[in-house]
Order: sequence, then C-alpha cells, then structure tokens
Amino acid sequence: MNRRSPHRVDDVMTKTVVAVGLDARFKEIVTAIDQWQVTAVPVLEGEGRVVGVISEADLLAKEELRDTDATMIGQRERLADYAKAGAVTARDLMSSPAVTVSAYAPLPEAARLMAHHGVKRLPVVDGHGVLKGIVSRADLLKVFLRTDEELADEVRREVVDRLFPISHGDIRVEVTEGRVAITGTVRDAALIPVAERLAGAVEGVVDARCHLSGPAAAATP
Repeated sequence: MNRRSPHRVDDVMTKTVVAVGLDARFKEIVTAIDQWQVTAVPVLEGEGRVVGVISEADLLAKEELRDTDATMIGQRERLADYAKAGAVTARDLMSSPAVTVSAYAPLPEAARLMAHHGVKRLPVVDGHGVLKGIVSRADLLKVFLRTDEELADEVRREVVDRLFPISHGDIRVEVTEGRVAITGTVRDAALIPVAERLAGAVEGVVDARCHLSGPAAAATP
C-alpha cells in the first residue's frame, strides 16, 4: 500500500468474492460457505447488485428451530427466525437490505458500520450498488502492517514538511513498531499539538508523541 492517508476501503478489500443469486438453494449456500471458509455471502440480482446478505446465523435457524413450535408462548417474537428456518432459497434466507460500504469510503467509516450493525464483513459496492469486493475486520487491520520506514516517510512528508516548511530541517521523526516520536525545535509552538494530532491520524500509526519545543525565549538584558 503506497497511497498516502487517508486509505480507502478499496485499498484493503478482498476483490475475489463468493456470492450467490436470489434463487440459490440452501445446500448450495452452505456448500459455498464451507468451501470458501467465509461466515457470510452477499446475495446478488441483475448485473451484480447487492440486495442482501446470508450469514451462518441465518442458516443455523433451520437447525436451531427444527423441533420447536412458533405458536408457543415466548416464541412469537422470533417469527422472522421461524420464517428463515422454513426457507429453502437465498431470497427468503437473506437479511435485507444489505449493510454495504462504498469502495471509496475511508476505513474509519467501514469500521463504524461494522461496529454499529454488529457484523464482521461488509460487501463493497460502487455507486450503483454493484458488488466490487468484500472488506472484513482483518482487512481493516492491514494498515498496521505498514513498515516503520513507510510511516516515518509519510509523517515527515505530510505533517512535518507541511506544518513546518522553514524549521523542518531541525525536526527528527522516529518510528518504532508503529509508535511515532517527533523531536526538535520549531518556530511556531502553537502548531505542536496540531502536528501530534495529524501524526496520530496517519493510518498504521499506533501512537504519536511530539517532543518539540518552540524558540528559546529572548535573554533578559
């Protein structure tokens, strides 16, 4: 990954995706999940538009509720699960509408969607809702695999050189296991907290600390 921050979903997503059509049958879906070792599959219609998602939980309803009665007191609130337990095609098994993310969305947006909806994977779509890939929690962590050298280069280029165009030569950037330390002397001390915040926002940075100082006070005559 050599794109400067912010990274987008299409920088880390998996482009080879297993998906099923609306008329895919139960055993076909289970086979696809087992073969590809995934926890959910998008459901497509037309020219690849995502209309739903089928997770392992959607499929397990058939086994979980096999010997129970939906008319029993205490079971009525799970009518949707009972409907899935009796379903045999993707059309009736899927959760819809699907929670998707744009290929051009920044990574924090994908992370927030996953957390808010309690899902581990998101179908990635273009502006027409057509499937372009899949992004998982593990994919979002890929930015933390960037090397210390790459992070140091970006912090210097995008933070230090831009904020301190005059005094940047007196500033040192060191990165150790993703932790950034910026040291040196700058002319405008008011920009020090800004530099620390921007360095911490570089994707792949674990922590950022500025040990910068402003110009020495003039000596009193």
